[in-house]
Amino acid sequence: MEHLFYPDLLAFSLFDAHQFFLWFCEHAGYWFVFIFMIIESSFIPFPSELIVPPAAYLAVSRGDMNIFMIIIVATAGALVGALFNYYISLWIGRPIVYRFADSRFGHACLITREKVNKAEEYFDRHGAMSTLIGRLIPVVRQLISIPAGLAKMNIYKFIIFTTIGALIWNIILGILGYTLGHMVPFDQLETQIEKYNSYLSWAGFLLLVGVAAFLAYNAAKNKNSKDHN
Repeated sequence: MEHLFYPDLLAFSLFDAHQFFLWFCEHAGYWFVFIFMIIESSFIPFPSELIVPPAAYLAVSRGDMNIFMIIIVATAGALVGALFNYYISLWIGRPIVYRFADSRFGHACLITREKVNKAEEYFDRHGAMSTLIGRLIPVVRQLISIPAGLAKMNIYKFIIFTTIGALIWNIILGILGYTLGHMVPFDQLETQIEKYNSYLSWAGFLLLVGVAAFLAYNAAKNKNSKDHN
């Protein structure tokens, strides 16, 4: 399995998710959960769905890990990765971030100018709360820390909102893996995770639409209130 650690692992387009899934299930432990969640939460493309649900499943089937510890360790890893993005963006600034997004390596990491711009726009619209809500939304989840760093968001607020958002997401993934541990045999686990992951993606999209609609409603309501005054 040594080939899994070749540099091509960093490029999701060249990444064999199935082989990694099998490798992770064979070697899963708290340190691997922590390390790979750091990677997932940074700019390197890596799906948390390949980490937390299998670990939670193994907590049921093998019994050598604890579901609560998995969630805590995964959340700690997500926070470390998010802080990496935050400080890198804070230190290097917007021009270099966008230059990286336009580079071949940026594209290999599935980061484009359009995605960074989308994350910035999302942060500008929703402010500090976006670091919490953004952790639950596909694509935005990995990149929301970048505009937070560019905007020099208060670090304590960033840590609190990021931790809460990551905790909620990891609880959802943990419950999914734990539930599947009581329902399906191992040879069906990967297929079932993929199936439910599509549902989670749709739920995240609907959450985004709902939050945008709520904020638009509040903005319109406040505007009407000011006009009447």
